[in-house]
Amino acid sequence: MSLVLFCLKSEALCAVVDLTGFLLVSSFNLSDLLNLFLRKHGVLYFSTKSALGQTAAQEKQHTRMKVSSKLDSVKFDEISKNYEVVIGIETHVQLSTLTKAFCSCPYNYGAQPNTSVCPVCMGLPGALPVLNSKVIEYAVKVGLALNCRLSLSSKFDRKQYFYPDLPKGYQISQFDIPIALGGYLDVDLPVEFGGGHRKFGVTRVHMEEDAGKLLHTGNGNYSQENYYSFPIGIVDLNRAGVPLLEIVSEPDMRTGIEAAEYAAELQRLVRYLGVSNGNMQEGSLRCDVNISIRPIGQLEFGTKVEIKNLNSFSSMSRAIDFEISRQALLYSLGQADEIVQETRLWEEGAQKTVTMRKKEGLADYRYFPEPDLPAVNLSEEYVNEIRDSLPELPEMKRRRYENMGLSMQDVLFLTNDVNVAAFFDATIATGADVKLATNWIMGDIAAYMKNEKLSINDIKLTPQELGELIASIKSGTISGKIGKEILFELMAKGGTVEGLIKEKDLVQIVDPTEIEKIVDKVLANNPKQLEQYRGGKTKLQGFFAGQVMKETKGKANPGLLNKILLDRLNSKS
Repeated sequence: MSLVLFCLKSEALCAVVDLTGFLLVSSFNLSDLLNLFLRKHGVLYFSTKSALGQTAAQEKQHTRMKVSSKLDSVKFDEISKNYEVVIGIETHVQLSTLTKAFCSCPYNYGAQPNTSVCPVCMGLPGALPVLNSKVIEYAVKVGLALNCRLSLSSKFDRKQYFYPDLPKGYQISQFDIPIALGGYLDVDLPVEFGGGHRKFGVTRVHMEEDAGKLLHTGNGNYSQENYYSFPIGIVDLNRAGVPLLEIVSEPDMRTGIEAAEYAAELQRLVRYLGVSNGNMQEGSLRCDVNISIRPIGQLEFGTKVEIKNLNSFSSMSRAIDFEISRQALLYSLGQADEIVQETRLWEEGAQKTVTMRKKEGLADYRYFPEPDLPAVNLSEEYVNEIRDSLPELPEMKRRRYENMGLSMQDVLFLTNDVNVAAFFDATIATGADVKLATNWIMGDIAAYMKNEKLSINDIKLTPQELGELIASIKSGTISGKIGKEILFELMAKGGTVEGLIKEKDLVQIVDPTEIEKIVDKVLANNPKQLEQYRGGKTKLQGFFAGQVMKETKGKANPGLLNKILLDRLNSKS
């Protein structure tokens, strides 16, 4: 078995690769890895741990324990009095193109490892990249939607760094001339978090390719093809070369809530544009948060710490709050020098951030222009054509809904999902009352989707039938109660409002004479309750109304029923 051993210069981490380029193990402590390998092959066991390394580790652990033991006592109102929090976010959006950025390989999430690879995305010698034109189109769409200034002439660069799942040893990205610069994103904060409108700056948007993915199985063999039976893991290059847009914000956010809402708005934006599914669980939208704090009045920024491994917006908010508390505590203890530029991971189980690695600087990446790709030149006509094709974006839609008289709570719910917004728009296009349509969608329809774990595209109800249902209730053809029964049948089985009304004989009784007869019958059948009502127990009106509805199978017009019932109950005769 021929092996090549790669070691990171700054850390005792390594990767072992056989000469075919098949990664067997990565990111393992060097001494542990060698011990494991040598024992497996019958070679003498040895250790490379140093006393100096142990001492340094012990000192860092002592500091961490000292800090974490006091974190619970840190109060956010005290932090806000003494420190200003500065937050910026780097967001990677995976583009929903049919093929990768520089080759014709498709990408399907969840596919068997290394089944969508070719010499180009594997970085084999002599393989040349060819740019997917859809990547440029999507980048221009996002740049315009973020109110950016587009670079009509941009270029690609090589970002050099070693990582086990980066097959070429560099990433094709954009450095000094990105495709879009200097934009902003409008965000409406939820009412439960204080509400209000925010505008967060966007520094740049640039195109790049993704790396692969490390897989750790822990059961010895990953597959039959892994005939070396090395008991750690492999690298999956399916994702290598998948097109990304990196969106870098200005450091404009001050709280975890603001950061999470900014990221959520970006997710909405790319979904509205149709350039990405934005699913965080699949890695289609990944956010790295940069946080620093500085004493009030200080002009220069504090030391920036990056947090990775954030797979939900709630995790992002909690991770930021923890990191703010950690840094504030170090300041208060006079240990601000312990805050170093590094990358930290969020541990969901422990609800804390932990050190991952020291952060590289720009010089470490050794950028230079990508020699195998030409410049990206855009014409004004091309840009204008894309601008004219943009859909109504979340911010525009929120303002339109507000102008219809809807509350901000209603607006945020309806616009959160592009498909829900489209359903709502199609419903009111039938002439349905705006507020009634909102109430049905936010109430019974949303509850049904949640219980059944369905999206609005999965239910059988159409916007046209919801509009018809609302019209039938408003005209008095059916009651609201019957409307609910019809609604659930339409969502589960489909059909039409008119058809169900006829099939089940659900037309509302609006003839006063017919309702009077039924009321008289109910009162005659319940003399004891009638006597109690007239003796002062007026709450029994509900009992009589229920009995009338039972007699009419829910078809009596409620307004007419209550009027007639009150007349009869309060009659002297």
